[in-house]
Amino acid sequence: MPQLGETVTEGTVTKWLKKVGDTIAQDEIIFEVSTDKVDSEVPSSASGVLMQILVQEGETVDVGTVLAIVSAEGEAPAPAAQAAPAPVPAPEPAPVAAQQTIAAQPRVEQPDGAMLLSPVVRKLISDNDLNPADIVGTGAGGRITRSDVLSYLDRLAASEAKAPQPAPAAQAAPAPAPEPQPAPRPQEVFGASSVISAPPRIQPPVARSVAVEAVSAGPRDEVIPFTNIRRRTAEHMVRSKATSPHALVSIEIDFEAVERVRRAVREQFRNEEGFSLTYLPFIARATVEAMRTFPHLNASVGEDALVVHKDLNLSIAVDLDQEGLIAPVIHGADTKRLRGLARDIRDLADRARTKRLTADDIVGGTFTITNPGPFGTFMTVSIINQPQVAILSTDGVKRKPVVVTQTDGSESIAIHSVGIMALSFDHRVIDGAYAAAFLGRMKEIIETWNWAQEL
Repeated sequence: MPQLGETVTEGTVTKWLKKVGDTIAQDEIIFEVSTDKVDSEVPSSASGVLMQILVQEGETVDVGTVLAIVSAEGEAPAPAAQAAPAPVPAPEPAPVAAQQTIAAQPRVEQPDGAMLLSPVVRKLISDNDLNPADIVGTGAGGRITRSDVLSYLDRLAASEAKAPQPAPAAQAAPAPAPEPQPAPRPQEVFGASSVISAPPRIQPPVARSVAVEAVSAGPRDEVIPFTNIRRRTAEHMVRSKATSPHALVSIEIDFEAVERVRRAVREQFRNEEGFSLTYLPFIARATVEAMRTFPHLNASVGEDALVVHKDLNLSIAVDLDQEGLIAPVIHGADTKRLRGLARDIRDLADRARTKRLTADDIVGGTFTITNPGPFGTFMTVSIINQPQVAILSTDGVKRKPVVVTQTDGSESIAIHSVGIMALSFDHRVIDGAYAAAFLGRMKEIIETWNWAQEL
C-alpha cells in the first residue's frame, strides 16, 4: 500500500484493473485506492506478470502492506497451495472465571473485514463511547464509514428526544406580587423612543434530528448509488450548513483591464506555458493581495476564538467531469505571482481529473475559490469549505455596455467585459461590512492593477 500523504496511515483497495496472469508494464495503472483524504489510481512499480493478488477489493490495509506479486514475464502464476487441515484439538473446559470474563466483554467482531476502521472513524467511535458492533457499515465490504457513525449518532439523539420525560416537580406557592415601580424614563435609541431594560436571556437553539421518509423507487425510476466522493461531499456540505450561519455579499467588477492583457499575451502565453490564460489566475492573484488587508477571511473558528492563518493556502474547486467536486490546495499562494498561480491551478486541475492527487494536495486550505464562470452563471451562492470561514465564487464574465468616466469627469458608454463575484461568509466571524469591503478591494485590484507587469 503506497504512502498517499504524510497523514495517511491506511487505504482501501476499491478496484483491481488487472487480473492474475495479466502482463503489466512499469507505471501502468493496476488498481484504485481510497483513503480518508483522496481517491487515487496507483501505477505498478515493476513490469512483468501479475502472479498473485494478496489484498482483495474492499479490504483496508496499512501503508506498506504488500498488495500483489509481480514476476518476470514468461512465468506462469502458481496455483494457490492448499494446506492440509490441522487436527482439531479436543475442547477443554474453561475455568469459571474465564467464562465470566468472556461473557462480560462487549460484542466487537463482525465478518468481511467490517471492523477495519479508518483512523477518523476509530476516533469518532472512541470519542462518543460507541460499540462499533452496533453500527451498520455501508462502505466497501461492510466497512463502517464516517457517515455511518454520524447517522447512528443522529438516531441515538432522536430516540433520546422521544424518551419519556420525568414528571415536573410540584409547583411552589406563587410569590407575592412586587410593589409597582414607576416606569423608567424613555430614552432615544436610533431615533425611536424606547425603554432601556435588561435584555431577555436567550437560550441557544437545540439541534434537532428531523426524520426523513425513505423514498421508494418506482418501476420506471433509476437507482444510482452514491459514489464515495458523492457521499463525502454530501456529508461535508450538510455539516457546513449546520456549523456556519451563511451570509452572502456580491459585487460587479469590470474585467476590461484584465481582458486587454489577456488579448495581448494570449498566443505568447500559450506557446510558453502550454495552456490558455484564463480569468481565474487573475482572480487568485487579486485574492492574495486583498487578503493582506482583510486577514480575518483567511481564518478558522477555534474554541470561542478566531484563528487567523499567517499563510494563505488557496483551495481551488475542481469539477471532476460533473461526477464530483474536489478542492486541491495551492500551498503558500501568498508567495506567488500571476504566472506561478496559473501554473499551479492548471497542474492541480489536471492531476485532480486524472486521479493523481496525493492526500497532501487537498489538506491545509485556508480560503476557497470556486469558478462556475465557464458555464455562464450569473451569481452563485456557495457553501463554505469547513473549517474555513468564507468561499469566493467567480461567475461568468460577459461583454456588456458600461458607463465609463473620463479623466476630465465626462461620461461615455463603452462595451467592457463585466462579471459578478459573490462571497459566502460565516456570520459568526465577520459582518457584512467587512465582507463588502473585501470585495471592494478585489474590485479595485482587478480594475486598476498593472497586470502587464505581472506577466
